[in-house]
Amino acid sequence: MKSMKDMNKRALLIAFHFPPQAASSGIQRTLSFSKNLGAYGWDPLVLSAHPMAYNEKNPTQLASIPASVVVKRPFALDTKRHLGYKGRYLEALALPDRWASWWLSAVPSGLGLIRKYKPEVIWSTFPIATSHLIGLTLHRITGLPWIADFRDPMLQPSYPTSVPQRKAFQWIEQQTIQRCTHAVFTTHSAMEAYKSRFPEALHHKFSVIENGYDEDGFDVGGAAPPPTAPGGPITLLHSGVLYQSGRSPDPFLAAVAALKKRGSASAANLNVILRAPGSIPDIEAMVRKHDVGDIVQVLPPVPYREALQEMLAADGLMIFQGTPFNTQIPAKIYEYFRARKPILGLVDPQGETARVLCAAGFSDVADMDDAAVIAPMLADFTDNIRAGSPIIASDELVASSSRKHRAGQLAERFNAAATHG
Repeated sequence: MKSMKDMNKRALLIAFHFPPQAASSGIQRTLSFSKNLGAYGWDPLVLSAHPMAYNEKNPTQLASIPASVVVKRPFALDTKRHLGYKGRYLEALALPDRWASWWLSAVPSGLGLIRKYKPEVIWSTFPIATSHLIGLTLHRITGLPWIADFRDPMLQPSYPTSVPQRKAFQWIEQQTIQRCTHAVFTTHSAMEAYKSRFPEALHHKFSVIENGYDEDGFDVGGAAPPPTAPGGPITLLHSGVLYQSGRSPDPFLAAVAALKKRGSASAANLNVILRAPGSIPDIEAMVRKHDVGDIVQVLPPVPYREALQEMLAADGLMIFQGTPFNTQIPAKIYEYFRARKPILGLVDPQGETARVLCAAGFSDVADMDDAAVIAPMLADFTDNIRAGSPIIASDELVASSSRKHRAGQLAERFNAAATHG
């Protein structure tokens, strides 16, 4: 008699970002699907790239891949690193992207997986553009239903900037939307942007599966982080990359400086951690400019699980997401929900991140570019934490934000595709 596991259907997942790749949070989306789809009747086969294609690697992440998951890693080069000279390379060898060589080996490898394991659907995720090109090719050859996942919109006003690359992206995007069975987006605003650009006859294909958090990383063995000592400093944390434009902490630091000047913020009552901000020297220069080095710490990256534990130990969490990223939601926002901590949203109030925070009941949302607005909100935010009356995520929000729940949503798309094509 067949077990329930033997009765599962199979899905081919095409993803460049997969362990041991370490430079993109996108690995967590595909990794979580590979771990959780089996519970919903689908066994994943993963078609990724050879690790030599990755500039940054974290081999410890390999342990997160279930032993039962078949993973194929065909040959792939990074045109810039392997075929370039002093950072310069022929653009023709990097279309649609620097990993175009992956297509040459991934298509035959994918066909081999399809012949051997007979999956019923294909799923590919962007970025990288070559991933959708592989999905398109395998779909055209085999006729299998194809679900195209857009973690970001392919074409954006300021990206790609290269004319040849933009044309390549445009062609792949058009072919993908026209030929895929379903197109899945991570935000509602991204989906609406695609609806505005593509004919209404294609809109039935579109749906949203947001990012989420992975429960595994929050396993603290039943030990809750100790609360801040009465009268001690409130610790606020931002964990992740910051930029000069779109995610600049400069106005926030100016707000901290203003509170410090008024005597309402000091090292005795406020501790701000900017963890793994990218260019540490640049962020440290901003901290020095505003003379808040006694309050604000700029710290290097730590392993993923340690970063999650740091979230659990903080008193409050911060998110930076400005206008250039209005159609995106940082994946960490769902981890913030799971941490059940108050959240200070430094965002564009018109953006998708602001919408998600407000819909979840978080009211501490300020224009990230306006220090005069941030300062009083920051003061109220920390006061509410000290008073024991902050806003945190509801149990319903936490449950619906898990990556396991998202895998169930993807399984529904697989079921529909396999049944109706």
